[in-house]
Amino acid sequence: MSAVPQAEQPILLREDRDGICTLTMNRPQQLNLLTSEMLCALQEAFDSFKNDKKTRVVVLAGAGKGFCAGHDLKEIKALKELPKIEALFGQCSRMMQSIPMLPQPVIARVHGAAAAAGCQLVAQCDLAIASDAAKFVTSGVTWGFFCSTPGVAVGRNLQRKHAMEMLLTGEPISATRALEWGLVNKVVPLAQLDAED
Repeated sequence: MSAVPQAEQPILLREDRDGICTLTMNRPQQLNLLTSEMLCALQEAFDSFKNDKKTRVVVLAGAGKGFCAGHDLKEIKALKELPKIEALFGQCSRMMQSIPMLPQPVIARVHGAAAAAGCQLVAQCDLAIASDAAKFVTSGVTWGFFCSTPGVAVGRNLQRKHAMEMLLTGEPISATRALEWGLVNKVVPLAQLDAED
């Protein structure tokens, strides 16, 4: 039996077990980019937790090699018009702001790269557990723009100079450095990541 094509699989997987809901961004071939479709799916899921008495904890994960590579630059370029681009960023901002407003704690389960708005997503979560293979980067500067919105969330987690180093250099930091700087709470071997969340 052949695998189900990616386009037919849900963009966001949900597993509920013993009061823990795990949401897995499920576009591994695109490194779980925050497209408008992904933002809608995440927003809908987060909205569903507002009055959910059964769910005690939410775990946010990514399928494939990376956690989340941020926004889809091709989608942004295809939008062309500033009002449409601003609407996409507004949609992202609303989703990000929903996370700390939830009654349940949200834990980022970071197994691979978290870049730009993907790094912001980690910073917005209440807790973050990373594998020792994870990397974190605010890479906008390498593309000719500044990660100003991710910079807000990252800046709330890190000391100012550490945040500015990430934002101004676009250099990735290791999971160990992310732990030292305060972006994540714990680093474990990849094989132990599931047991920790």
